[in-house]
Amino acid sequence: MQNILEAIQSGSATTEDFASLELPESYRAAFVKKDEVDMFEGLTTREKDPRKSLHVDQVPLPELGPGEAFVAVMASAINYNTVWTSIFEPVSTFGFLERYGRNSELTKRHDLPYHVVGSDLSGVVLKTGPGVTKWKPGDRVVAHCLSVELEGPDGHNDTMLDTEQRIWGFETNFGGLADVAMVKANQLMPKPEHLTWEEAASPGLVNCTAYRQLVSKNGGDMKQGDNVLIWGASGGLGGFATQYALNGGATPVCVVSNEEKAAIARSMGAELIINRSEEGYKFWNDEGTQQDPKEWKRFGARIRELTGGEDIDIVFEHPGRETFGASVFVTRKGGTITTCASTSGYMHEYDNRYLWMNLKRIISSHFANYRESWEANRLIAKGKIHPTLSKTYTLDEVGQASLDVHQNAHQGKVGVLCLAPEEGLGVLDHEMRAQHETAINRFRGV
Repeated sequence: MQNILEAIQSGSATTEDFASLELPESYRAAFVKKDEVDMFEGLTTREKDPRKSLHVDQVPLPELGPGEAFVAVMASAINYNTVWTSIFEPVSTFGFLERYGRNSELTKRHDLPYHVVGSDLSGVVLKTGPGVTKWKPGDRVVAHCLSVELEGPDGHNDTMLDTEQRIWGFETNFGGLADVAMVKANQLMPKPEHLTWEEAASPGLVNCTAYRQLVSKNGGDMKQGDNVLIWGASGGLGGFATQYALNGGATPVCVVSNEEKAAIARSMGAELIINRSEEGYKFWNDEGTQQDPKEWKRFGARIRELTGGEDIDIVFEHPGRETFGASVFVTRKGGTITTCASTSGYMHEYDNRYLWMNLKRIISSHFANYRESWEANRLIAKGKIHPTLSKTYTLDEVGQASLDVHQNAHQGKVGVLCLAPEEGLGVLDHEMRAQHETAINRFRGV
């Protein structure tokens, strides 16, 4: 791995130089173990500690198949799916790997007693499998996490609808929290060269998810002038949704939980902000049932106060159970609630009268298709959308990084250095970086 790192850092290594590098028989990776899936039995979700389940050690390099690529991972990032994998909720991901492994001899490689996690990366292509023509060794890349087979007809209008659609590093093995990752070559996209390795790795999953959920015709289909309610507006998903709303001429109504997060939303250009803690909204009572509609009405009245009497056109919904009833209620007649993630709980409750009789729509949104992912990355590369990286750990500290996200003790995205020996490396376009440095560092140290 040292020879690989030296070639990357030299800045002068050619395609031929990278192609001639000897690949290691094993590599360092973060993984969970199949024989530990019951380790948290009897504990509440909050009590489950990723530091106990995530291991960092050497694992064998898999065989490279057709249409695939090995990438030397300079940096990665933590997403909620890594948290879910590490606490074995809502199910163990080894079931995903077992099902995938039954498809063919090639997919059987994924069905192992360990699961290398991670759905983001930035790095350099080391080797490509048969049939790959767009990418070559030495290319500097990021990767989106959509893995599809596209052998049937279902995914050819929208690759997210492929019956064999999976999320790399969550429903497949050999993810990005490692020194080497194996991806399908069509996951690769050009690295934005005004960003460091850790900054470039961090948008990936959440940026593409926010793009589809809010901007794409497959999601909210946002237009100029829309009022967009964004829960967790300074978080990993919400930070990108806020940027997309502002860039697209919409008006974000940003819901945050404290003044520090409100300040981040304001720094992005948002003006309409609701501090949930300060205003004391409580949508559920202590018995675990939702309050009567008075609390929803109070929330809706505050929104109208901010918007000049207008209701919400699109809700960017990702907390799930805790907020969904309120989201349905405050959406305008004919409006849209887009939903993903459900980080506070999957079992949503809402009063269907406010949906059905007011012709509102609930649209489910999951990650993004190839085109949406490419467009989202293009906007990063053009400096129209910026990373939300707040803190970076080393790969050996991946358990603590995951715990931060699990306990919501973070802002924006939490990055992880893999092969990169320190932060701040990997920038080629210094002139462009200088133009956007304030925005790039907006979440840093918060």
